[in-house]
Amino acid sequence: MVGAALTVLPDVAGAQTPEQRYSDWHRLDFRSQEYDFRRSRIMDLLRSSGGGMLLVPSSDGQTHGGTFRQLEDFWYYTGLEIPNSMLVLDADRDRSILFLPARDPRFENPGRRNDFPGRPLGEDYQLRSIAGINEYADREELEGFLSERVGAGVIIRVNAGVQGPMPTPEIPMIGSLGPVEALITRLRAMYPDASFENAFTETARLRMVKSPTEIRRMRVAAEATSVAIRAAASEIRAGMDERTIQGIFESACRGYGAQSIPFTPIVKSGPNSHWPWRILAAHYDRRNRRLENGDLVILDVGCEVDGYISDVGRTFPVGGSFSAVQREKLLVSTRAADAIIAAVRPGVTLRELTAVAYEAIPDDEEPYMQTPTYFGHHIGLSSGDPALLDVPLEEGMVFTVEPWYYNHDLQVSVFVEDVILVTENGAEVLTAQLGRSPEELEAMIR
Repeated sequence: MVGAALTVLPDVAGAQTPEQRYSDWHRLDFRSQEYDFRRSRIMDLLRSSGGGMLLVPSSDGQTHGGTFRQLEDFWYYTGLEIPNSMLVLDADRDRSILFLPARDPRFENPGRRNDFPGRPLGEDYQLRSIAGINEYADREELEGFLSERVGAGVIIRVNAGVQGPMPTPEIPMIGSLGPVEALITRLRAMYPDASFENAFTETARLRMVKSPTEIRRMRVAAEATSVAIRAAASEIRAGMDERTIQGIFESACRGYGAQSIPFTPIVKSGPNSHWPWRILAAHYDRRNRRLENGDLVILDVGCEVDGYISDVGRTFPVGGSFSAVQREKLLVSTRAADAIIAAVRPGVTLRELTAVAYEAIPDDEEPYMQTPTYFGHHIGLSSGDPALLDVPLEEGMVFTVEPWYYNHDLQVSVFVEDVILVTENGAEVLTAQLGRSPEELEAMIR
């Protein structure tokens, strides 16, 4: 407006929020000695298979509206929740080096300095003291470091996420590369003559065996999931929709102390129960059917507590009672699970457990069972922890047993899934507190 007085904002410099420090917000999930052991152990495994240096990227720090979760390998080896960083485990030199940004970009916003007061990372010596890594360097020095080491003939290792030779990812016309695929693509472009090796096998050998502290976390996650399934089951009745059951489960997880839900809870009933999650989730509003008396409703769900997850499944009869056919097919699944669990012990392989499962399943039911896997998967930091099917089981391994049964002919599908810990002489069912017999399942919803 012409002639209007200029408004002068007061000087608020004195009210500026002080810089935030990493240690004010975060503590390591485990003692630093556990991370030291993990880094030392993976370098031993790398040396035994040819040496080189393993590159472990951290997340870009973008949360996309959700709570930040670090990339699993970086979290596993460091316990740190810092963005845009690279851990280098140089097995040839027996050194760990962390390249990290000078400051945390998530704490910066020039237009809102009081709300985003900044957080130093590279020069934060308290952060360095809790991490216990051998060396620290600015992220801007990473490329020069890699060029020097590659020039010296050092093998570059990356965990590609699957077994086999190091892949050559193609940049898609539509979509985007994941962080590890992007790293591999960039490395191949920068160093076309370098020697690349996939570190999946070494990573899996280490992460498959859980430490006592990890197992304690997984017991809590299994208990939380079992409690939340009971809470959801108690509300199952005709007229309830699948999404409401999902919400009850998630609320119970949070009430138990879960920071996150590790995967979208799978709740499917009636005709929906015959289809895999990927098909049901192909449409925005597909998974919200109303339950009807006589339906079966399947829960395939998990809670995440302090970074570790559980993955558990149960089948419930809407109305309170299984029909004779539903009960019969549920027992096909649970008897297969019982046979697998009874065969678990150190020295047995997952492929051998597959053969045990097939022996326990009647020939005429095999076409309706999940095949050709061994009916389960390793879990830990995720519902798909790295695993090697032909490596004999060891004490401390944790995996699921989940013999699916999909019978489209009879329109009957049932599912049970339990979490199994390999012990010195056999197996412990971490989800044993959650019954799965027909009578126990019926009792949970009455």
